[in-house]
Amino acid sequence: MTPTLRRKLEALAERREELERLLAEPEVVANNARFRDLSREFSQLEPIATALADEARAKADLAAAESMRTDPDLRELADEEIAAAQARLQELEQELALLLVPRDPRDEGNLFLEVRAGTGGDEAAIFAGDLFRMYARYAERQGWKVEIESDNPGEHGGYKEVVARVVGRGAFSRLKFESGTHRVQRVPATESQGRIHTSAATVAIIPEADEVDEIVINPADLRVDTYRSSGAGGQHVNKTESAIRITHVPSGVVVECQTERSQHANRDKAMKRLKAQLLDAERQRHDAAQAESRRLQVGSGDRSQRIRTYNFPQGRITDHRVEGLTLYDLPNVLAGDLDPLLQRLSHEHQVDALAQLSAG
Repeated sequence: MTPTLRRKLEALAERREELERLLAEPEVVANNARFRDLSREFSQLEPIATALADEARAKADLAAAESMRTDPDLRELADEEIAAAQARLQELEQELALLLVPRDPRDEGNLFLEVRAGTGGDEAAIFAGDLFRMYARYAERQGWKVEIESDNPGEHGGYKEVVARVVGRGAFSRLKFESGTHRVQRVPATESQGRIHTSAATVAIIPEADEVDEIVINPADLRVDTYRSSGAGGQHVNKTESAIRITHVPSGVVVECQTERSQHANRDKAMKRLKAQLLDAERQRHDAAQAESRRLQVGSGDRSQRIRTYNFPQGRITDHRVEGLTLYDLPNVLAGDLDPLLQRLSHEHQVDALAQLSAG
């Protein structure tokens, strides 16, 4: 570990000790907001303190084992314990380095999931439906809630476009690397000659940030259209123009919502998503200027970048952003078993961020 990273660890350890003292002060305990903020910061630093304590014990074990080598009868045992202690210290050093990577404040929040059919006609819409079900099943495994905001079904199944809100702790941290173009290679259900086709769908993961209420939107910049909902809900939704489409004219961003019975409720949900999209677009511009060299653009929504290929004949999934990230487990992944992919992507992001932190 570089001296720079070691100094940062020591500073964080000192900050944790300071927080421990502050949290015991009566005036802090009496201030609910301050106590909550300091408690959150304390809990975030706790893993670093635990790892540093483990490192100190491993160093003590190493020193004890090295002292045993002076005894010929214990030398063999000492060599084994020295090797074990050195291996443990290497693990802890890597763990501590990764703990220095700054946390994304959006990680614990909810998100908006947008899946759209790309090139490939009906097969692209069917594939978009497959992707949406994959994420919905993964969300179900995590205990998250998926709320469809708007959808436009394909003529032969799937979706031309579907937008959903995913509600659950840590949802954004798990799915934030899914934005981009997903490509599928398979024999479509609509293909009569048995030929393999290549189609695509795009995915965007947009964080539902807490500060969306801070965004000020000029009502004059909005064009609001109403229309009849095409979703489920009985005769009411089909007879009233409860669905809402809002266009933010300066940016060209369009959002729709048709899931609620009332026009007012649909408008509120559409405005919330519009604010989230505008905030995310601003973050994209900032991140692009600050992190052009990063291989994984977190939550970028860059749908022009092909990030993954799903090859059905070979049962293979290849993520093109990480060298060697290929799985031959396509059915289980589409059934919602995404952790092997998501964990590898998260690790690669941590490595990239740590490299930048070390360089800085």
